[in-house]
Amino acid sequence: MQASLASRLLRLVTLSLSLSLALPLTVPSKTGVQYPQNFISKIIAERTDPNGPVTMRFPPEPNGFLHLGHAKSICVNFGLNEQFNEDNVMRTNVRMDDTNPLKESPFYVDSITKDTRWLIGKDAFPSKIMSTSSYFDEIYGCAVSLIENSLAFVDDLSPDEMRELRGTLTSPGQNSPNRDRPVEDSLRLFQEMTKGEHPTGSLTLRAKIDMSSPNLNLRDPVIYRILVGATHHNTGDKWNVYPMYDFSHPISDAIEGITHSLCTLEFEDHRVLYDWVLDSLAQKCGKEFPSRPRQIEFSRLNLKYTVLSKRKLIQLVEQNHVEGWDDPRLPTLSGVRRRGFQPLALKTFCSRIGVSKTDSNIDFAELENVARETMDKTARRAFVVTSPLKVTITNYDSQNKEEFIIPRHPKDESFGERTVPFGKEIYIEESDFFDGENPPKGFKRLVAGGKVRLRNAYVITCEEVVRDENNKPIELLCTYDDRTGNGVTPEGEKRVQGIVQWVEATTSVSCDVAQYDRLFKAEAPGSSTGDFLDDINPDSVSIISGARCEPSVEADCLQHLETVEESQDADVYHGDLHYQFERQGYYALDSSSSREKLVFNRVVTLRDTWGGEAAGKVAKEGGKERRRGGGGGGGGGDEVAKDVERVSFVAAQVKSAEQHADAEALLICKVDVGEEEERTVVAGLAAHMTVEELQGKMAICVANLKPSKMRGVESQGMLLGVEDGENFGGLLEPPQGAKPGDVMKFEGFEVKPDAMMKSKGAVKCFERVVEGLKINDKGVAECGDGAAMVNAENGLAVTSSVVGGNVK
Repeated sequence: MQASLASRLLRLVTLSLSLSLALPLTVPSKTGVQYPQNFISKIIAERTDPNGPVTMRFPPEPNGFLHLGHAKSICVNFGLNEQFNEDNVMRTNVRMDDTNPLKESPFYVDSITKDTRWLIGKDAFPSKIMSTSSYFDEIYGCAVSLIENSLAFVDDLSPDEMRELRGTLTSPGQNSPNRDRPVEDSLRLFQEMTKGEHPTGSLTLRAKIDMSSPNLNLRDPVIYRILVGATHHNTGDKWNVYPMYDFSHPISDAIEGITHSLCTLEFEDHRVLYDWVLDSLAQKCGKEFPSRPRQIEFSRLNLKYTVLSKRKLIQLVEQNHVEGWDDPRLPTLSGVRRRGFQPLALKTFCSRIGVSKTDSNIDFAELENVARETMDKTARRAFVVTSPLKVTITNYDSQNKEEFIIPRHPKDESFGERTVPFGKEIYIEESDFFDGENPPKGFKRLVAGGKVRLRNAYVITCEEVVRDENNKPIELLCTYDDRTGNGVTPEGEKRVQGIVQWVEATTSVSCDVAQYDRLFKAEAPGSSTGDFLDDINPDSVSIISGARCEPSVEADCLQHLETVEESQDADVYHGDLHYQFERQGYYALDSSSSREKLVFNRVVTLRDTWGGEAAGKVAKEGGKERRRGGGGGGGGGDEVAKDVERVSFVAAQVKSAEQHADAEALLICKVDVGEEEERTVVAGLAAHMTVEELQGKMAICVANLKPSKMRGVESQGMLLGVEDGENFGGLLEPPQGAKPGDVMKFEGFEVKPDAMMKSKGAVKCFERVVEGLKINDKGVAECGDGAAMVNAENGLAVTSSVVGGNVK
């Protein structure tokens, strides 16, 4: 049955699927990413002054480098600015929370400025950087007003004494003996503190709120402390007292006209103090501010296989476990920028993980997957051989050099073309030659006496292997077929299956390649031993010297290095130049590169190499969960819509594809459907899509068909798509953000698929389903009675740009 339907069902269309059934999307013009609406955007939309400007802020502390957790905050704040300010005016401030001169420095201010500007883009970056220290006079005046209105007092209790009187979560605190100190005395002491007449730590200024409050943050918190002799990077030696964050932050927000002050959940219990400060100053002290901001909390970003604690990051840097704040293995923005992650990948990642009040722990692989997806569209292609093995083409004229004109990007003509020289001597990857009599199952590349195609060039045959004194192959003597240039297969001959990348020996350029992997080998570093350093991955980096790249890469890099050097605004970065090294991964130019030596960093591999045992178990358990209640049965009636409950539709990703040896119309695909192992799916796509176009594509797969032989190869599933008349388009993709294994369902019907559709009744059921699938006039995939196909995980609809087409 599966084979008989192949010609009909494998005319597929590539879809752009992002229709949400719940909330609309906003498309910020400066950030360039679609941000789904969330609970914060709902709050802002329902504000009492809908015509006033929405103003937010990103307030980093300049005591370390920004990391991926800060990236989420940046994207949330700047994304909301784009959504609600239709005049396209940037009303999101970047404000340095510089209230602790003991830990802050201009070095960190510069790094934060550069990293934020890189992430959001120079056009979206505010024209002026704000600083809390710029408001020290106003903040100090607010403290004096609180004292004058008996809402604050100077206390001489030590930290230990203060802690003892504070109480616990179950018992109230006790008032300080100094709580009723006369206003005049507190004013005098506060002035003496300001002049430096009291040593550091001897006195504090405390708000007078409620020592019996169930919220410990309201039990007369410290709002000013003494730091005698501490030189501030912005205000110098002017101040000997500095405000605490919980006091300075709401005042700074109000001064700047912030309307919505967004922070992470650990500040949720501090919101009552935020409100107390502003309300007390306005209602009891008569202070007037441009706005009355509202604090809103959302969950912070937590990532597996890394650490986002600033303390731990400082430890990694200061103890030389890494090579500085911009080490490409670090989750700092400087580190990921140097490694080659593009801003679009980080913004897309932050958009997809969403904004909520629920803590979550995201796998680092999710960010890597987004990087693959975005770089597939933006990365030039290049031939780079990391472990060169010399190949001499014995029947090629040594005096001859020819050039192949190859697209820089197989899917985007705007990238232009590149010229790749070809000659008698070339290099291929050492791993593309198997030295032995019995190559591993599925090995399609070069063996002694075998053939392989040089990508975009000729077919060569290995005639002889030259070895060194240790019997290791050091040179392959091959012949070429001059009829096979530019991918041509001579009429009447079988297409050669194996394809390898290569570089011409005399024109290729030596370069270094840094193969970076995750810095930590444990999902939660330190969870087993208590010391996160114990889980550092000893194989997190390897430097390959002597790799060879095609000459167009060197030309690109030299031009880019010149552009970086001449850039006046520092908005051009080495990692902006990035490639897909074919069959290797995605790489970017490293900042250590020079005209004499090019260095490339591996950003991500072409596929996730960290699936591991745990991931396999999760996928396997998910598969069992999806099969519960399936059982089979008799088809459930005559309605096509009822039949759809029995068919297993899942999101799938094509990991690799190759030409079927005995059928030119068929491609053999390795497909990830969320199970422990990839499935083999034979698809009649050769006339419509190239192997390169298929790789990495998402599709909807029928996962519970009985395996069937297709020209000798067992196919374990079927890909679906859309047909507009007799015209082919591409793969039918699941909605945006879907992961392999996500279940597709039809609205109003349950998911109860057969374990395997192998009975005659099941076959008939499947045929009815296929005949009833279509794209309606709104572009939504639906079954015969109009029920929309959606992702059961998030409710997003499966849509198509081919309105009115048939799903086949």
